[in-house]
Amino acid sequence: MSVIIKEISNSDKAAKKAFVKFPIKLYKDCPYYVPSLILDELETLNVEKNPAFDFCEMQLFLAYKDNKIVGRIAAIINHNANEIWERRNARFSFVDFIDDNEVVDALFAAATKWAISKGMTAIVGPMGFTDLDHEGLLVHGYDKVSTMATTYSYPYYKEQIERLEFEEEVVWNEYRMPVPTAVPERHQRIANMISQRYGLKVLKFKSLKQITPYVSALFNLLNVAYKPLYGFAPLTQKQIDYYVNMYVPLLRWDLVTIIIKEETDEVVGFAIAMPSLSKGLIKSRGKLFPFGWYPLLRDLKGKKNKVVDLLLIGIAPEYQGKGVNAIIFNDFIPSSFKCGFKFAESNPELEMNNKVSSLWDGFDAENHKRRVAYIKHLN
Repeated sequence: MSVIIKEISNSDKAAKKAFVKFPIKLYKDCPYYVPSLILDELETLNVEKNPAFDFCEMQLFLAYKDNKIVGRIAAIINHNANEIWERRNARFSFVDFIDDNEVVDALFAAATKWAISKGMTAIVGPMGFTDLDHEGLLVHGYDKVSTMATTYSYPYYKEQIERLEFEEEVVWNEYRMPVPTAVPERHQRIANMISQRYGLKVLKFKSLKQITPYVSALFNLLNVAYKPLYGFAPLTQKQIDYYVNMYVPLLRWDLVTIIIKEETDEVVGFAIAMPSLSKGLIKSRGKLFPFGWYPLLRDLKGKKNKVVDLLLIGIAPEYQGKGVNAIIFNDFIPSSFKCGFKFAESNPELEMNNKVSSLWDGFDAENHKRRVAYIKHLN
């Protein structure tokens, strides 16, 4: 039987749920795949709930063969990013499929046709609505467990996408490193010197109420620090509020570092880490209820979790290259060690971003995963 492609409307809740649950079935026997929470995925794809739809368009497609779902793909246009970067790019995202040429051809043909109908001249991905969504196809590290902020893919994904004559557009690296038992003397010395020279101070928090006055400044700094990164578009206030409500309640305050200039209370740097939820998400299989919440809570609050995920780090441009990162590590390392973490994992970092990759110099960091966004120019 030939492949049938179905467009999924925003109002078709059953088809959307099938779209979200397909990779959980596809990867049911893969020990390295970390599923997203179904409820979170559905909210991300909900036009009425995700503020990215204020400036994004999307079309979902499901592929059927022998009356079974065999693939999925989302085609997205981020108009803000296109305007900033002066591009007419569509993005493909939420892409999963069985290893079947006919299925892959049909999925990408549907996404490409939609992109052309919208006047786009290229399609690039995997990339989400924003820079805080999943991005990049795994091309190295297939025997490594994914983090919560990334997606896994079978090796044949790369082969199939390259078969369709997509070319590498941008590369991200991920690192894994042991958590030192103490702050290296060099970092201590630099941290003390830079703090005194520029009048900087580390802020720590014990509650959401304490950190709330700094949240907007933190995201404003993120917008400035991440501005040069590939495809980045500044987060709107609605998006900031959305991410705050989604993620801030999950944070452990001992893993949040904010650096301010004492004289002005200006935020000049921050780092946010979180206990790895990978094992809990694998056990939950994407469901919070009835019992999926328990392994997640155990990962978040328990003492047996030995891996911490480095979610975000940002330093104001005028302080980059001046040693502010040493102040962050001077706080982060003892906090992580005290929590019992043995290893830290970075999230994807642009290969061309030497300022970030150099942060791990001297930490015995292993570049254990690699991701690629592919591009194809359209006729």
